[in-house]
Amino acid sequence: MRARWHTGVLAIAGTLLALGLTGCSQSRPRPDLNQLYDRAAQYHGIERNPIILIPGILGSKLTHAPSGTTVWGAFTGEYANPEEARGARLLALPMQRGKSLRQLTDSVYANGALQSIRLRVAGLPIKLGAYVNIMRTLGIGGYRDASGALNEVNYGAEHFTCFQFAYDWRRDNVENAQRLHAFIQEKKAYLRKEYKERYGVTDPNIQFDIVAHSMGGLLLRYYLRYGAQDLPRDGSLPTLNWAGAQQVDRVALVGTPNAGAAKALYEMAHGKDLSPVTPTYPAALLGTMPAAYQLLPRSRHGALRDARDPSIAVDSILSYDFWVHMQWGLADPAQDRVLKQLLPEVERRKERRAIALNHLKKSLRRARRFYRSLDTTATRPSGVQMALYTGDALPTLQTLTVNRQTGALKKYGTAPGDGTVLRSSALMDERVNGTWQPYLVSPIDWSNVTMIFEDHVGMTQSTAFADNLLYYLLLHPYRDERS
Repeated sequence: MRARWHTGVLAIAGTLLALGLTGCSQSRPRPDLNQLYDRAAQYHGIERNPIILIPGILGSKLTHAPSGTTVWGAFTGEYANPEEARGARLLALPMQRGKSLRQLTDSVYANGALQSIRLRVAGLPIKLGAYVNIMRTLGIGGYRDASGALNEVNYGAEHFTCFQFAYDWRRDNVENAQRLHAFIQEKKAYLRKEYKERYGVTDPNIQFDIVAHSMGGLLLRYYLRYGAQDLPRDGSLPTLNWAGAQQVDRVALVGTPNAGAAKALYEMAHGKDLSPVTPTYPAALLGTMPAAYQLLPRSRHGALRDARDPSIAVDSILSYDFWVHMQWGLADPAQDRVLKQLLPEVERRKERRAIALNHLKKSLRRARRFYRSLDTTATRPSGVQMALYTGDALPTLQTLTVNRQTGALKKYGTAPGDGTVLRSSALMDERVNGTWQPYLVSPIDWSNVTMIFEDHVGMTQSTAFADNLLYYLLLHPYRDERS
């Protein structure tokens, strides 16, 4: 086990900072959200859309079905410790040659949106709020969580339901987009039954409003464009039919890394430290997760620079040969100690490396195809509104430098963002590292954009975010332009 902070107060402060869960100052004026939205919240006509919340990466609790072990969501009691062999195997996805990423499954399942994180500091139990904040916002808006999981939030006996789409965030985003489609069909069937019993309506036109945080916005954008289609095996793009958008009225993306994040590349090469008081997640473990590669920045935006001359962009972020040459993640020979934990039945080091490199190749290829599917410019279909809430007040990692001889990767430059995701990435601003133009150039057809001056998770705690989101969902005029 690595060294821990010895001072409890500093450890707690470090944990709060690292997890991005610190609250904002209470000295600034705050609106009374109940007074502003109470009447709108109590309107129960069938015109009010149900809502789906999609968390980001790390935002769903993961549980190992056979043992009940918490794979992700707590750092107390029986949980999967990545610094121990059993915990590492529970957290990692399986790797095997001759099988597709979709076929590599385990016994871990998503067990609800992560409302809080439990950990223990100096023997004291600590509970940090996560998505409970955004659920509380929706509770003020008159929504009710049908699962009843967030029992500390009083949603009252309201009719319109807010559903949590929990998903295994380790897995490919296209897989999870397909699961979202099945989830929506399931909830539509439930709502049809409710509408018939409550209002006698037998054939309602049910549309959803969807709020997606961070990586959740990527799988949502894929779903809106392609519905339940998979990425074709021949490398071509799926048919852009906006099938998912037919189920949706309003979309709110919150801090979504639409152009990826330099931080993701750094962590894929070095491993991830959440805080001084939580375990380290090694690079090889992260490398088993296809979704992690789908958070990498685009090469064309110049996120990776040559260490000898940072004015030179390195156009190899998703290149398998480059990763092997740089010895990053699963290609790092020093990570064999982790591979021994993940592949205990494989005795030979050479075979373990071959399996790891095969998994790396499959994951990078999938990420390239996923990016192409999202980066194609497309006009938002009529009748669908797409709003973005993004931060631009914090220095956020924008560029890294790489020594092309040694593979050494270092943080280099910053730009405005939320501390994790650049404002330009959330906007998918194609002017970055390209030709400047006076107006935004983006493949995403935004209906409106709101800047929130908080960090990546702190946005969901922000009163400004809550106020703007509630206006968007409850009061903003909606014009259905569909034929």
